[in-house]
Amino acid sequence: MDKLWKVSRGPIAATELDVKKSEAINAMLIHPIGVLPSKVGDPIRPFALGLFQEIRSLLNSECGVTALRRATGAYVRSKRYYFASAQPDSMRHDIHGNPVEPLTTEDRSAAQQRFLSLKQDRTEDISTQAATPSASPQATRTEQIRAALLGRRADRR
Repeated sequence: MDKLWKVSRGPIAATELDVKKSEAINAMLIHPIGVLPSKVGDPIRPFALGLFQEIRSLLNSECGVTALRRATGAYVRSKRYYFASAQPDSMRHDIHGNPVEPLTTEDRSAAQQRFLSLKQDRTEDISTQAATPSASPQATRTEQIRAALLGRRADRR
């Protein structure tokens, strides 16, 4: 893909699933962070580079870094996060939710490619399920873990 999107869709609103992911991250911290959406409709804000280290410093002593990394990864690898990052006017945000710098052309291009890839995968999954409704694919161990983290059934991606 050579062409970056030129028309912005505006702020990408968080869905219920995005808010649940945010709540999972905030539950591991000593206090909530402002860069994450707190309710449905709040904007998805791309993270500033190196933000995970700041988030990690707020980790509750009862929680592990691995769990925080997985929860944060589930959030930043979501289709809506990539969509927000691919917008022409997308900005990176600090821990408080303040814009700090625009995403580079390379980062926007990578986000756009990943978004389109995830969108295509989802379309193929839906058409495959529609073509073979009795087929129930076995979820891999990774998919089962991801589903458990996201609160979804493993057999229903």
